Amino acid sequence: MRAYRRAADTVAALSENARDILKRQGLEGLMGLPTIGESIGAAIATMARTGQWPMLERLRGELDGEAVFRAIPGVGPGLAKRIHDELHIDTLEALETAAHDGRLDSIKGLGGRRIEALRAVLHEKLGRLWARPFPAAGSAVTEPPAEAILAVDALYRSEAATGRLKTIAPRRFNPEGKAWLPILHTQRGDWHYTVLYSNTARAHDLGRVGDWVVVYFYDSDHREGQRTIVTETRGPLAGRRVVRGREAECRGYYAQGAAQRPAADKPTAAKPNVKTAG
Repeated sequence: MRAYRRAADTVAALSENARDILKRQGLEGLMGLPTIGESIGAAIATMARTGQWPMLERLRGELDGEAVFRAIPGVGPGLAKRIHDELHIDTLEALETAAHDGRLDSIKGLGGRRIEALRAVLHEKLGRLWARPFPAAGSAVTEPPAEAILAVDALYRSEAATGRLKTIAPRRFNPEGKAWLPILHTQRGDWHYTVLYSNTARAHDLGRVGDWVVVYFYDSDHREGQRTIVTETRGPLAGRRVVRGREAECRGYYAQGAAQRPAADKPTAAKPNVKTAG
């Protein structure tokens, strides 16, 4: 908190707009200012490009990934919902990465030409304020190990079950405006985590809000991402907590005897009293 306040003071005292520094010098120009490192500099760049900061919207419970995607020309409500539900992403930056690393190929209704057009729209909308190479299709993306993500998931569900976590009042599916959604911030090694139950239409429709957990993470180099953890319902991992998209790694983790660690294996999720709209 203090770091962000110091950075805010630095930006407020600038003799020119931070956006102009970004246009002229890129992220390195911001990092050359006192109290601003790479993570906060990247946050400022995101706000300069889009007028929003997804991390803040998550903390307030205001981030609506489907609405974000519907604002893109050519992306209707159905396609926006499929992208959000199947890829578990909710920002334009994450969508742009998915358009380059091959994940969008799996979305029904998106062919090669349409994905290429989407890349062009996102490139124009976001603007490249500094070079950021995209991973090649099929290549590994640097993320915390699945074991670490499962441990954070277990901590979150355990703490949520005791009622010790702070709760926020999400705008979606919360007609009474109650603060019911537990939120956890924690750091493990080089990775910072923000963890919440999945407050999506699909989670509510299937009655899985108290099971599906979304883990957002970033490191000191501002490599960031998110994963959804669920209790698997079929196959060899049935009954286990699984990181969606990294099932093979989870199978290896449990095969090595980690299944005997109850904190990371047996669901202890709280059951929020959620009243959805309608």
